[in-house]
Amino acid sequence: MPLQKISEDVWLIPRSYRSDMRVPTYIFASEKLLQKMLTDRTLLQAVNVATLPGVLKHVAVLPDAHEGYGFPIGGVAAIDATEGVISPGGVGYDINCGVRLMVTNLMESDVRSRITELVNAIFRNVPAGLGSRRKDLVVTHSDLDRIAVEGARYIVEKYGLGWNEDYKYIEEEGKFPRYRTGNIPDPDPSVVSREAKSRGESQIGTLGSGNHFLEIQRVERIYDREAAKAMGIFSEGQITILIHCGSRGYGHQICSDYLKVMERAVSKYNIRLPDRELACTPASSPEATQYLKAFGCAVNFAFANRQAISHWVRQSFEQVFKRPAEEMDLRIVYDVCHNIVKLEKHKIDGESRDVFVHRKGATRSFPGNTPYYSDMIPATYKSLGQPVFVPGSMGTASWVLLGQPGSLELTFGSTAHGAGRQMSRAGAKRQYRGDQVVRALENRGIYVKGDTMDTIVEEVPEAYKNPDDVVEVVHNVGISSKVARLVPIGVVKG
Repeated sequence: MPLQKISEDVWLIPRSYRSDMRVPTYIFASEKLLQKMLTDRTLLQAVNVATLPGVLKHVAVLPDAHEGYGFPIGGVAAIDATEGVISPGGVGYDINCGVRLMVTNLMESDVRSRITELVNAIFRNVPAGLGSRRKDLVVTHSDLDRIAVEGARYIVEKYGLGWNEDYKYIEEEGKFPRYRTGNIPDPDPSVVSREAKSRGESQIGTLGSGNHFLEIQRVERIYDREAAKAMGIFSEGQITILIHCGSRGYGHQICSDYLKVMERAVSKYNIRLPDRELACTPASSPEATQYLKAFGCAVNFAFANRQAISHWVRQSFEQVFKRPAEEMDLRIVYDVCHNIVKLEKHKIDGESRDVFVHRKGATRSFPGNTPYYSDMIPATYKSLGQPVFVPGSMGTASWVLLGQPGSLELTFGSTAHGAGRQMSRAGAKRQYRGDQVVRALENRGIYVKGDTMDTIVEEVPEAYKNPDDVVEVVHNVGISSKVARLVPIGVVKG
């Protein structure tokens, strides 16, 4: 594969590499991270994405990228809203998997001696693991459909799971689509299968399995004090909470259902694909419209899910510290999506175009003081830029970043979403034992609680790239800038 080095951490696969490519592919990675990508199908998948009808400008590959389904995880493509296609593989199975950061006014000295008690309380209150469900939250069929349309707000208004101002600090204000560009259909529960609803009905407020987690963290270092202060991060040693999860079985089933629909419809529209996993139909087709209606339901389900979890995190702190959550200032900094497709305006060859931005394992990274883009972030951050979160994995750091203007030109307003996997779950289980992993983390002052030892082994920190390496690239390239580095002291694994 002909990789051309454009500048430090920027690489190009030219359009001339393959006759079916419509646009080139840009890779944003250090030499070290690029070598990881070359061990799987990451770059081949990115080149395949560059063949999709209506794809514009270039395909972007972020430094945490690795092989996924259809699109690489860590891949971004902008596809013309009129002449292009919608591809569920460009979103993924866990629709609106995302990250929410909460802050407190507690310091490590307040929490360290009670970290075991706190993690255990959260583990009791927030169900985790495959098929996990919260039995004391009754979500009826009609409630589930309302959640699918109204998102996080319904969870607050119907069940009281949150504070009234919470929704202001959620992407799309917790209800998709909040910010409209062009013609995007509203969520419609009538196009969601009975099986998806059955899987989702008991899973609101649950962490799920795989790489999903909830961490109690301490602020290790602040890099941008002005931005950190605006986000409520005021000191090294401060306690924060990071929640990473998505739309659970509800979103997974919606993706499965509509992949089948689109796989059957590809030939109907005479679309030729280099990989069947890129199944897609024209953006204006009935199939794409139905998918987007169901997709919107899953987006709102995920917002509601993280909202309910946030409430039970607050409840857990109250139980352990015997103080109201308000007194501990347990507020949301922001909540961002990283498996999403959005209809946005972006400049292509000097012209503003309506495009469907497919962000597969990629987080929005809008700059501040930029008309249109800063209008879609909370008023608190309009002049600074959008908060971005790059989670680590149990024993590694997580990062708070800030959206930068370079993202608009280079990555369609996007940045990395995490560390990126470098070892399979089976590989991790061959190399590590659960008790060894737990002991090693405890020796570093990190208390871990998981539903099974297998889960902990599969998510061993060594299974992931170093998030510091990923962040260094996005910071150097100018798509996101460093604000603060957070390190875990307590972890709940799904």
